Amino acid sequence: MSSNRKGDRRERELVNKLDEAGFAVMRAPASGSATTRELPDVLAGNGEVFYAIEAKASSGRPIYLSGEEVEALIYFSQNFGAKARIAVRFDREDWYFFHPGELYVTDGGNYRVKKETALAEGEDFDSFVGGPTQTRLSDADD
Repeated sequence: MSSNRKGDRRERELVNKLDEAGFAVMRAPASGSATTRELPDVLAGNGEVFYAIEAKASSGRPIYLSGEEVEALIYFSQNFGAKARIAVRFDREDWYFFHPGELYVTDGGNYRVKKETALAEGEDFDSFVGGPTQTRLSDADD
């Protein structure tokens, strides 16, 4: 399966999950190459909180976002009045969410999320949509 088709499928999966969690949600069909304007992949809101989300999926390799992608997401989010989030999903795992400022920045100015980082530090789906928060082993020791 091509990476574009897989990415589209993962975006639709995220949209459906957010919808099931009570969010009004849409996939931005103009994201990617359909327009010269940089738009987020997904817009979601529940009347209390609004998100502009850049969604990325990987089989297990680290996920990279260009500095331009992240800057465009932040710019759009600020102008739209939404919270910017990066959603990542690795095969056989759930979605994890990050504020752009939480991501590792490479020497070249790109952003990276490793699978281990997503599992250890990312906000899980239930917490993201306002459900029960995840307790990590490191948090339980505090």
